[in-house]
Amino acid sequence: VFYETLHLSALPNYTTGGTIHIVVNNQVAFTTDPRAGRSSQYCTDVAKALSAPIFHVNGDDVEAVVHACELAAEWRQTFHSDVVVDLVCYRRFGHNEIDEPSFTQPKMYKVIKNHPSTLQIYHKKLLECGEVSQQDIDRIQEKVNTILNEEFVASKDYLPKKRDWLSTNWAGFKSPEQISRVRNTGVKPEILKTVGKAISSLPENFKPHRAVKKVYEQRAQMIESGEGVDWALAEALAFATLVVEGNHVRLSGQDVERGTFSHRHSVLHDQETGEEYCPLDHLIMNQDPEMFTVSNSSLSEFGVLGFELGYSMESPNSLVLWEAQFGDFANGAQVIFDQFISSGEAKWLRQTGLVMLLPHGYDGQGPEHSSARLERYLQMSDDNPYVIPDMEPTMRKQIQECNWQIVNATTPANYFHVLRRQIHRDFRKPLIVMAPKNLLRHKDCKSNLSEFDDVQGHPGFDKQGTRFKRLIKDQNDHSDLEEGIRRLVLCSGKVYYELDDERKKVGATDVAICRVEQLCPFPYDLIQRELKRYPNAEIVWCQEEAMNMGAFSYISPRLWTAMRSVNRGDMEDIKYVGRGPSAATATGFYTFHVKEQAGLVQKAIGKEPIN
Repeated sequence: VFYETLHLSALPNYTTGGTIHIVVNNQVAFTTDPRAGRSSQYCTDVAKALSAPIFHVNGDDVEAVVHACELAAEWRQTFHSDVVVDLVCYRRFGHNEIDEPSFTQPKMYKVIKNHPSTLQIYHKKLLECGEVSQQDIDRIQEKVNTILNEEFVASKDYLPKKRDWLSTNWAGFKSPEQISRVRNTGVKPEILKTVGKAISSLPENFKPHRAVKKVYEQRAQMIESGEGVDWALAEALAFATLVVEGNHVRLSGQDVERGTFSHRHSVLHDQETGEEYCPLDHLIMNQDPEMFTVSNSSLSEFGVLGFELGYSMESPNSLVLWEAQFGDFANGAQVIFDQFISSGEAKWLRQTGLVMLLPHGYDGQGPEHSSARLERYLQMSDDNPYVIPDMEPTMRKQIQECNWQIVNATTPANYFHVLRRQIHRDFRKPLIVMAPKNLLRHKDCKSNLSEFDDVQGHPGFDKQGTRFKRLIKDQNDHSDLEEGIRRLVLCSGKVYYELDDERKKVGATDVAICRVEQLCPFPYDLIQRELKRYPNAEIVWCQEEAMNMGAFSYISPRLWTAMRSVNRGDMEDIKYVGRGPSAATATGFYTFHVKEQAGLVQKAIGKEPIN
């Protein structure tokens, strides 16, 4: 990631005031000769693109190495820009201690075998110049060896404690062994109104684009009426309420200021002067402009996601979000997901609360812009599909013990609460959001402002307060026991709205539709509740993705485990409705897409038995 780091070094909101890059240049890329490993003379030539100084230094000359590193540090502190130190050295044992490098580099390793070590060279130099005696060298070497041997012996009985690996900024956070109380994420109505007016207002002399002006007028009306809150406003409310509570919010990614789908408009541009205005920077009097950061990123998903991961690990009290332009653009950052985000806590005991927004949904845009590859992230989830953990609210550690969370929210209010939940807890866990596309402007994908507040009796407030709903039950007024329902359709994401439209169209009052908003970790307790509510219902999982994609492979064993716990049948009793297996995520023909989508929706709601 060296080139990407250099590329970010002078960009707004990514500069670090200079980075010292130390290259341990050991001449060996496993079995590849340097002449086959790069096109330039030096491996550090890439830094010339930034005109960064590059110090090449002999790794066998200890004092020269120290001098070069001191010079690099002084450069960085003086000019606040990048600098590179190239330590020209070698690997004595090749790629590792069991490698045989002479297979491919016999001449080099004949020289290395007869070459004294760096320590021996420095011993000889000190003795020749009379600075130290052999007794001094022996005493220092014995002291170091004693320390190393003592630590080696102690390491055999060492048991790592996760809290020991959290830096000062993480003081007070809990490890998975400790129960973290679930907190409400609702906000006082007066605060919602106040920040809502602030984020939907523009200065009098500011002249936005007429289309953007209309968007802000509509947002102001949503706040005033308390009705019809859309996705973008819900997100802005989540950011604003966290900022006024004293939390830093940082959002980055390609085109995030405007939003890929022209929905966010967090930074506005005066159409006459070009001046920029960010309403989220003006929530309170004399607000620190650094409290909210939104930044269009460079075009390297790999480099930028890695940067945001590091930022989130150093700033646990900040809500740090990275948004892919389309969900499948995250493919370019897959190494960060695989090596660090999904397994960082398991490997290195390091927590992160990083949020990844991956736009996902089948809208007929073709195979490259439909799927965020939900199945990949679910496959990397480490919760056991055959064991139901303790789900009692005061004892539940399900999220703490899982490697990450994956949600597919279908209401603006639920999106608001899941973002706030990231901060309002005593631990940190990565969050992957299958972000919507057409739901951003869907006529039914709206929430009332009362679903965001903490007032008892308002929609969204239940016996545990106002918070993110892991599962949204059927929106028809069903009782705790509905024996007349013939089919229970479980789904996730925007396909719900299409299913609900079809149900209304054909008058299928004997079909219940429940939305699984949190896929991972799986909401066993809420699924059990719905299975008990509909004791005679056929159980269907409906998705718009292909059978070998989407959530089906993840959901089915966990759904079966929940069914088994309430005596509701076997794996064969889970009926699948969705697209068939496919190599490509989606068809490239819009008419085919419409036909496929209508077919699966009709099948899920229709009276014909599902085989």
